[in-house]
Amino acid sequence: MPSIFSKIIAGQIPCHKVAEDDKHFAFLDINPITDGHTLVVPKREVDYLFDLKAEEHAALWTFAHKVAALLKAKLQCRRVCVAVVGYEVPHAHIHLIPTNAISEFPTPPKLASNSKPALEAVLKKITG
Repeated sequence: MPSIFSKIIAGQIPCHKVAEDDKHFAFLDINPITDGHTLVVPKREVDYLFDLKAEEHAALWTFAHKVAALLKAKLQCRRVCVAVVGYEVPHAHIHLIPTNAISEFPTPPKLASNSKPALEAVLKKITG
């Protein structure tokens, strides 16, 4: 079954398209964090960002870079923040969030320990 993003790309669900090329699509998020909050997706439906082939992954970020530059120029924001979560919709996507201050970008609460022993234990799991 196609994802909601595939249906948007196919024109089956309306959206506010920001940009498009032959392999990527960018549109305004319907639940924006800030004005101009844009989703950038590959047209090929892949659930997890890191399941994209290396060249597709690089091309998606190149397209996102162009869209971020457009947002920054047109919205005259200080920065365009990036978030990649991947649980909300089973279709890889990048959130581009125009901001003028760190307070405009939501940060999750700290959940993990940052003690030296905890960090060393995690590092051992990763590298050991």
